[in-house]
Amino acid sequence: ASAIIRRYIDLGNALNATALNAIGTRYACLLNATELNMIDPNSLKLASLNLSACSQLTKDILYAKAKRAFSDQHYLPDYYELIKPYLGGAPGVDLKALSKDNVNMNVSTLASLRRDSLLSLTVSEVENLLGVNLGDLKKWQHKSPIWEWVQMQKQSELDKLHIGLTGGTQEGYINIVAQKFQSTSSASLGTVAMTLHLLPALLVSFLMMLVLS
Repeated sequence: ASAIIRRYIDLGNALNATALNAIGTRYACLLNATELNMIDPNSLKLASLNLSACSQLTKDILYAKAKRAFSDQHYLPDYYELIKPYLGGAPGVDLKALSKDNVNMNVSTLASLRRDSLLSLTVSEVENLLGVNLGDLKKWQHKSPIWEWVQMQKQSELDKLHIGLTGGTQEGYINIVAQKFQSTSSASLGTVAMTLHLLPALLVSFLMMLVLS
């Protein structure tokens, strides 16, 4: 399939809506960054793609193109349905803006968002995004990346949703992500710390030797 697509492009053919629909959801993920950048944003208006199995790079590139393609419909009720297949590449700032539009996002769509974008959202922004589907969030709370998002929120804020979400940060505590590696300097600091820890005992021994002598 990749060879056929590349042969098609090498012959000078454009990746227009007809070509994208012919490639279809199954093979759209085979397009590399160069090929994706060849797509005219307006072609996405007539194409039907599902990018759920694609790489994050593919989602990011096509989201930017879809946003451009549908920019003139941004304030229309249908905008969300048009941009929805591409939201896996949306940055956090765009999701925050979308939360003001009463889009009633499905939790499955929320879970398919970019991890960093989802983690940047506040409790109220997620509530606004989900709308009537908010109650379904409880069923997904232990699934990644929603579970990571839950753990980053204050439990007091989660309680305001009144859907029984648990796992947030309690007041007076803070979640810390520890580094999984030790640098050379940290190893030497460990040696210094051990020396300082033993210093009182060494001084006592030294003083005792002086008194006894």
